[in-house]
Parts: sequence; structure tokens; C-alpha cells
Amino acid sequence: MEGRVIGLDVGEARTGIAISDELGIVAVPLETLQVRSHEEDAQAISGIVKLQDAVLIVAGVPLNREGGIGPQAEKVLAFLDVLKAAVEIDVVTIDERFSTAAANRALQQTGVKGKKRKKVVDQIAAQQILQLYLDKEAFRKRREG
Repeated sequence: MEGRVIGLDVGEARTGIAISDELGIVAVPLETLQVRSHEEDAQAISGIVKLQDAVLIVAGVPLNREGGIGPQAEKVLAFLDVLKAAVEIDVVTIDERFSTAAANRALQQTGVKGKKRKKVVDQIAAQQILQLYLDKEAFRKRREG
């Protein structure tokens, strides 16, 4: 797939956003949205999709330890229903268990602390979600190709 892909780490207070390069190889952090309402957040993301000329959205869903849908995943899926109605591109999901914890560890290892970490951790989690998706797609294409 050619074109930019948006990655989302949807949270209760903030949503981290990442974006891929045009070839769909590398994900980079883009921005963090302060959560307002499903409708306002969906419109903000729709604007980013248009601005970036994105072709797909990949959203992390925090499955529980058994791989099922728990209360947090239900909240994310409810938001994604609103988002799907607000954008003209596909929205796919990927299991994102522990992405925020991994992002926090990565930032801690690089010495990012306090307010600065809180400001970027959701973007880094979105980047990790998106990169996982991009890597899986690249692997799938190699196997099929």
C-alpha cells in the first residue's frame, strides 16, 4: 500500500498520533490530542487525515491478558465507531497491549522525564502501534510475493 498511514493510541485523557512515510516503512510520532468528546476527537483526526493525505488509520485496541475485549477496549471501539463515520478511509485495529508501558520504558531509558515524558508518551505508543502494523504488512507482502 502506497501512501501515509496514521497510527492511533486512543486513551481516556490523550490520544497519541503517529504517521508513516509515503512508502509505509517507517512510523514517526506526530502529535497528541487532548481528549474532549468522541465527535470532536473524530473531527480533529479527520482533519489530520486530510492534511496528511492519509490512506489508512491503524488504531491500537488494548485487549486483556487473555486476548479478549475488556472495558478499556470497549471504550476504544466505541470511539472508533464514531471515527469511522467521520473519515473516508478504512480504520483497522491491532492488539496494542502494553504499548504505553513499552513507550514509557523507552523514554525512561533515553532519560526523558516528568512533564516532557507525559507530553510525548502517547505519540511514542502510537508510533509503536503503527510500526508493528507496518512491519506485519511488510512481512505478509514478502511471504505472498
